[in-house]
Amino acid sequence: MTQDSKPDIHERPRQRPPLRSWALRVVDSVDVEPNMRRVVLTADDIGEFAYKPGQAIVLMIPLADGETGRRDYTIRGMDRTAGTISIDFVLHGETPAPTWARQAKPGDMIEARGPRGGTVLRPDADWHLLTGDETCIPAIAHILETMPVGAKAFVFIEVDDRNGEIDLKTETDAVIRWVHRNGAPAGPSELMNGMLQDLALPPGNGHAYIIGETSNVRRQRHTLLARGLARDQISSEGYWRPGRIGGHDHVDD
Repeated sequence: MTQDSKPDIHERPRQRPPLRSWALRVVDSVDVEPNMRRVVLTADDIGEFAYKPGQAIVLMIPLADGETGRRDYTIRGMDRTAGTISIDFVLHGETPAPTWARQAKPGDMIEARGPRGGTVLRPDADWHLLTGDETCIPAIAHILETMPVGAKAFVFIEVDDRNGEIDLKTETDAVIRWVHRNGAPAGPSELMNGMLQDLALPPGNGHAYIIGETSNVRRQRHTLLARGLARDQISSEGYWRPGRIGGHDHVDD
């Protein structure tokens, strides 16, 4: 653009390229925890599937009225030898996605789009901070598994009580703390934010991955910014909001 030129006010804003579509087929479905079910999927073109740990795929979940609803679910892992991807479903209530996961059997088909999402592993960070709730366990677990050996990590996961805890496998130097609500409802709270206010942040160029209920994510992001982290040191994404079905929020304010 020259000094005298003016922007075209009618110019359309840049749009992201459309997500790729996948015709996924169920290979297996198994309970991996008392309240979590893993569905293993494949596709004829699964060899072309590429993603980063922490990204999600949009599943077109069947609804009771015969329509489909978009639901974002984190990719739990990929077995390139077997040609499969895995998705973990938290079995909370009788909502459409957990219901589909409970009933999924080999041969069932489901349409998906993606992958997408910017809350992904930054392997070059000096340390890592991960926070989330039950809905974030698959993402946190996969990011931990793929971190460099010996990487320093601080992990805070909010669950109802000890029954919500799982064994997180990692070769990192990780401090993992399970934060119990003890009967309080999941949703907006100061529980995790208070932990971040008191956490002694180590020196170096760290990266924070803040996921979970949208208002909690926004609150925790503001706390870390106030404590001196730069915006590009924080990846934040709202996985859910009370009363809303489906959808993720990119939190950058």
